[in-house]
Amino acid sequence: MAKLTDPITLLKGIGPTKAKQFAALNIFTLGDLICHFPRGYEDRTRILPIHKLEPGVPACFRAMVMNTPRTAHIRKGLDLTRVQVADHTARLNLTFFNNKFAVEQLQYGKEYIFYGKLDGDFSGYQMTNPVFESLESPPVSTRCILPIYPLTAGLSNAAVGKAVRQAMAVCDTPAEILPEAVRREYGILDADRAYQAIHEPTSLAEAEAAKKRLIFEEFFVFSAGLSIMRAARAEKQTQPYTDLDLTPFYEKLPFRLTGAQARAIAEICQDFASGAPMNRLVQGDVGSGKTMVAAAAAYLAAKNGHQAAFMAPTEILAEQHHHSLQKLLAPLGIQTVLLTGSMTPKQKREVREQLLNGQYALAIGTHALLSDTTQFANLGLVIADEQHRFGVGQRAKLSAKGNDPHLLVMSATPIPRTLALLMYGDLEVSIIDELPPGRKSVESFLVGESYRARINAFIRKQAQEGHQCFVVCPAVEENEDLPIKAATVWAETLQKTVFPDLRIMLIHGQMKGSEKDAAMAAFARGEADILVATTVIEVGVDVPNATLMVIEDADRFGLSQLHQLRGRVGRGDAQSYCILTTRNRNPDTLDRLKALCKTTDGFRIAEEDLKMRGPGDFFGSRQSGMPTFRVASLSMDLQTLKDAQAASARWIDTEGTSNTPEAIALQERIGVLFQRSEGTMN
Repeated sequence: MAKLTDPITLLKGIGPTKAKQFAALNIFTLGDLICHFPRGYEDRTRILPIHKLEPGVPACFRAMVMNTPRTAHIRKGLDLTRVQVADHTARLNLTFFNNKFAVEQLQYGKEYIFYGKLDGDFSGYQMTNPVFESLESPPVSTRCILPIYPLTAGLSNAAVGKAVRQAMAVCDTPAEILPEAVRREYGILDADRAYQAIHEPTSLAEAEAAKKRLIFEEFFVFSAGLSIMRAARAEKQTQPYTDLDLTPFYEKLPFRLTGAQARAIAEICQDFASGAPMNRLVQGDVGSGKTMVAAAAAYLAAKNGHQAAFMAPTEILAEQHHHSLQKLLAPLGIQTVLLTGSMTPKQKREVREQLLNGQYALAIGTHALLSDTTQFANLGLVIADEQHRFGVGQRAKLSAKGNDPHLLVMSATPIPRTLALLMYGDLEVSIIDELPPGRKSVESFLVGESYRARINAFIRKQAQEGHQCFVVCPAVEENEDLPIKAATVWAETLQKTVFPDLRIMLIHGQMKGSEKDAAMAAFARGEADILVATTVIEVGVDVPNATLMVIEDADRFGLSQLHQLRGRVGRGDAQSYCILTTRNRNPDTLDRLKALCKTTDGFRIAEEDLKMRGPGDFFGSRQSGMPTFRVASLSMDLQTLKDAQAASARWIDTEGTSNTPEAIALQERIGVLFQRSEGTMN
């Protein structure tokens, strides 16, 4: 028998070219292939007589070939084969294009099972390129529940299905990891049956049962992994901080902290005094003041003789944090330094030497902080901004530069508590659920395309008053199949025909990182009136002078993502506005967007998103550091997640350290899951 870790090139018909196509689906081994699960199924078990076939509706039927297939060469590269088939109810003409297989296999007087859909009109129906199998052949494309797989260029569903069946035939399925008691309690299929049924189900009900098992399994593995990580941390010890006096820090602040900020800082102080490494998430809405909480933590680390490292996802955000924190902490005797990838080798070398000799108490930077050449004299605190941009492994790599340092991660993406248990299950959570006093709410409006002239007039009015505007589009380039605004085209249209007298800039995800940072920095300096962008600006620098956010085709975004985009404005003293445009007239869609206009509370919006469209992906697209589940997703029934979490917690308590085959296999799967998650990081 082959092993799950063997390459797929062991299979017949998969050479270097085919292997490269499978690699685009992250399929490299037989195990990857067996775990490439269908995205859906077609029920081809029902056989209809020809006269019951309906135009445009795919169906199976049994028929006899009534003549010898005849092929005509139409032009270069196009051969057309025609044949007539019949059953006891009717005759039907079939047409095949460039199909030597049909010519060779269809024999006069022999019966086959066909699958296809009628096309034509009242003058006569026919069928084009149906799939077919002889009555003696195994049911692969007809008479079965056909799995429909995720595909990529060059790979057909039939090719993927054939490869999966080959892999299933030559090696064992993944080992059983769910204890028998768990399977029995939750009505879960065993591993062998589930893997067989997900790829070759005998009924849709069996396919659903297999999917339930595999969803449960992935959540079980992930939850168990988080529990093990949490237990391992609980055993670690660190020197408690003894000086937790924040009075000098508070006296230097030009404002009073909110109650929510004060609570978060108090929870951090408890962690510092506990003697165990802190592992805390500060989750707060856009503009809620998370950076000041991080500043307080860095201040306490410095007072207790430790350095802090503050990692931001972009250079421009790192520069912004450095500017604000240096201004705040320098009068308190705490020296800060910036370390980014765009600095010269000499600059980076000098900064690293100064960090190693302890000259700086706080280093603020990007992934440059993760470099093996970046070392600290006494790293005691790691801070990661916008935590969903960094994976568990990246945080761990930075933490490894100290002796079990405290970890503080921050996120401006509010999500419901239920989902936080999954996404941030390895962290304690502090929630900042109030904004600083005096901050004006962003007024939000939902309009249709008929308001275009008024939108343009409002953009011009803001520019005339000296303010700036964001215009966000859901796509970078035009797509004929999707009539939505593309940033590149719309920026050109605005500049040439709508606002030829205004300064317009463009930024999108296909640009190089340095280009994006430069464009964003230029806009922040006021060098453009309008910035046309994609969601690349969702996490970005503060532009206090930006007072208007226009989001084109807003129905293409999730509510939480729209809320994040709206948070780019309203950061200055002037009243700010957000205009959502849509051409979608679906009542449910309009209700969803209206919900955003009614509140600026990110947590309420997240709950509304959860209620209206299921958990979904609250970031709009899967981000780094998220578990890369193969079949489970946040859009499935949350009850399965809760069941898996409860079952894994009981397993950790009772069998987590045992040497049973299930326990050993589970430990291996936990390692694979987290390793795969880290492979998706930015």
